[in-house]
Amino acid sequence: MSVSVTPLFPGLPGGPEVLVVLLILVLLFGANKIPKLARSTGQAMGEFKRGREEIEDELSQMEDEKESEDAESTTSTSSETSTEAN
Repeated sequence: MSVSVTPLFPGLPGGPEVLVVLLILVLLFGANKIPKLARSTGQAMGEFKRGREEIEDELSQMEDEKESEDAESTTSTSSETSTEAN
């Protein structure tokens, strides 16, 4: 029995294709603007990462608050039940 392996990304560009893309970028944007373009892309990715981390922190804080509220309500419910039994 033979197993065929299907590539995850079947059309990834190799060396010559990357060179053609880079040449087109240089022709379109010029050699001086490419570093600025790369820098602004990096800054945008950093802002996105910071925003994502802030949202994750807020969600974890909300989870912690909910868990503490649930624990308090469970404790208060069990104490009310024990006082009613007396």
